Amino acid sequence: MVSVLFRCYPRLPSSFTLARFVLNQNLVRSQRCCLVRAGNLPARRTYSSERDQHHPKPKVVVVGIPNPFIWFRTRIYYFLIRTYFDKEFSIDEFTEGAKQAFSHVSRLLSRCQFEALEGLVAKDLIGKLEQKCGSLPCSYQRALCAELEDVMYTTPGDVGIFYDDDGRKFVSILMRFWYLTSVGLPDDSMEGTRMFTVSIGDGETEAKRLLTAIYEFQREFTKGVAPDWTITRIEHSKLLD
Repeated sequence: MVSVLFRCYPRLPSSFTLARFVLNQNLVRSQRCCLVRAGNLPARRTYSSERDQHHPKPKVVVVGIPNPFIWFRTRIYYFLIRTYFDKEFSIDEFTEGAKQAFSHVSRLLSRCQFEALEGLVAKDLIGKLEQKCGSLPCSYQRALCAELEDVMYTTPGDVGIFYDDDGRKFVSILMRFWYLTSVGLPDDSMEGTRMFTVSIGDGETEAKRLLTAIYEFQREFTKGVAPDWTITRIEHSKLLD
């Protein structure tokens, strides 16, 4: 039976709030979500186009091998979402939208612009983030920022379909991101992360560290509710746990 595939949760706490977050539906669809992401970085930044025309950004290859069981299970959930909740749901479109949201929200976090998170992140989570980010060293705060062109790999993780005691229906999708940062971080606290030396032209090199982050997106599919997604979980490994 279909019901055995659903994750069942107890009644959500009264403080649970679905903040409004609309994923961009008008995304460029020419890029595919694949195991190898190579050469998808733009040739120049808009604020420094003249410089980057002479020094194109280096290509970086990141290889991801998904767990076969998780891969198969999430495909079943995607089918259930399209069948019972949203017939136009596309995981490729969602992944691209989630990547843009991740870049935008991580930038706001790095600048401690917590008021700007309202409508993007669940209200109860914003307070926790403000408390955690306020105690981080400046270098850690800067390293939270993931510019869109520095996001090397994005993949969906766990998917959940659940109801509360009032009959409201929810879907949650956990997204994992790998991104590069040139912020100097102490090696003793970054154990397990990888460092890369990238050539930026004219014999110049730049050291970049590969970091990971987890963001969970949730949407209520109850009839009459706006089709909006909100971020309900944010973790940056080694920085913001």
